[in-house]
Amino acid sequence: MIRTPFESRTLLRPLALPSARRLWHALWYGRSVRAQLLIAVILIDLVAGLVAGAVTILQARRSTRVEIAASMELAQLLVSEAVALMQQELPAEKFLADLASPLRLIRHVRIVVKDANGTPLPVRSAPDDADTAREARAPAWFAALIAPPVASRDVPVIVDGGRIGWIEIKAEPRDEIAEVWGNTVGLGAVALILNAAVIAILYLLFGRVLGPLTGVARGLADLEGRNYRVRLARPRARELAAITDRFNALAQALESARAENERLNHRLITAQDDERRRTALELHDEVGPSLFGLKATAGSIATAARELPSETARKLTERAREMLAIIEHLQGINRSMLNRLRPMALGHVPLKDILAELVRDRARQHPQVAFALSAGELMAGYGDSIDLTVYRCVQESLTNAIRHAQASHVEIKLAETTGAVGASAGAAQLTLAIRDDGRGIDPAAPWSFGLRGMQERVHGLGGSFKVEGASGGGTCVRIAIPLNDERP
Repeated sequence: MIRTPFESRTLLRPLALPSARRLWHALWYGRSVRAQLLIAVILIDLVAGLVAGAVTILQARRSTRVEIAASMELAQLLVSEAVALMQQELPAEKFLADLASPLRLIRHVRIVVKDANGTPLPVRSAPDDADTAREARAPAWFAALIAPPVASRDVPVIVDGGRIGWIEIKAEPRDEIAEVWGNTVGLGAVALILNAAVIAILYLLFGRVLGPLTGVARGLADLEGRNYRVRLARPRARELAAITDRFNALAQALESARAENERLNHRLITAQDDERRRTALELHDEVGPSLFGLKATAGSIATAARELPSETARKLTERAREMLAIIEHLQGINRSMLNRLRPMALGHVPLKDILAELVRDRARQHPQVAFALSAGELMAGYGDSIDLTVYRCVQESLTNAIRHAQASHVEIKLAETTGAVGASAGAAQLTLAIRDDGRGIDPAAPWSFGLRGMQERVHGLGGSFKVEGASGGGTCVRIAIPLNDERP
């Protein structure tokens, strides 16, 4: 298939643009504001240097041409005078040989004395000719930009009405170009040193002025980490001071909102726990005895049926057995609901013992999994909300490790510690860590309802909830619950 040039350009353009955008983003947008400002200043300096260099070259070129033209006129006048004077003092045979000596010191021109046949005559060297030879020369590119067009003039030498030779005057702008080059190098060195000093001063100045922005970035990172107590020092710059004031006001508002949300969540969780406790008590105190009474009544009916005729007794006994089976099923449902609503031992048995019994129960149900429980010096209880939250988190984590992660070893650590960083620094807290060696969890995968439920309960108590792990590397659930308000 043959494509037209327009189609080829259309197909190639989308491939070239993204790379150019990425390159531009890496060179400019990927840098800090401080670097961008310095790059802008350096680019301005480079443009100013190029403009100054162009102006210097144009000015030097113009002045060099004027200087060379004046030197050519002066040289022609001096040559004419020298010819007239030397004709009066020297014989004709020595005239051409000594003519170039008094003319060799004329600047910006080169004098060549030729005989009648056009052969250049040698010039006797002078003491300063070596110094002229050693004179610094400008680079070829600089000389090419400044050098004027090559010009030459011929002055005939006539003695007794006959021409015995002539003098060629050629423009020689090397010494003028070298002088301009020296001046340009000196000015460029001074400008380079001054620009380097200015850039260094701007680097320090930008760092001092933009320093509060770095503090704002660190403060935003603290806010992202749920540390709403961070406050920034107010800088002197008016614009940055306004930004800092708004940040501090935002942090204070977020801290107040979090405190209010924690209070509301705590009240909500407390209300839920109270309702569950009342429901569990009603099931235990009302439904349980009623089911036991029904079971006893069904048993007495079966006992009384033995005194009736055989056929009637058989039918009543079957019905009584069916009633007993239904009642036992209801009792199992009642016990399961009681366990889901609130373990009956909670609040009566120490939290460590309740968790140990939960772990032993899981170990009996799944002997292929090794369980390890480590609990430090704990109080008997920390209140219904915290105790029930810890129990539910351990229960759900064990279920996930056995059912979903297919772990072979599960370790539970519970301890009362002191917060090290953030808003909980120095405050007492209850930390829980459940680690397994199972299949791990994908960080990008959405959380299950069980993990979300644990997170909501922990956050409702003002704590932190983290799930660490990767695919194939096991999972660790870390929980920290503050104890300032809940310690009995």
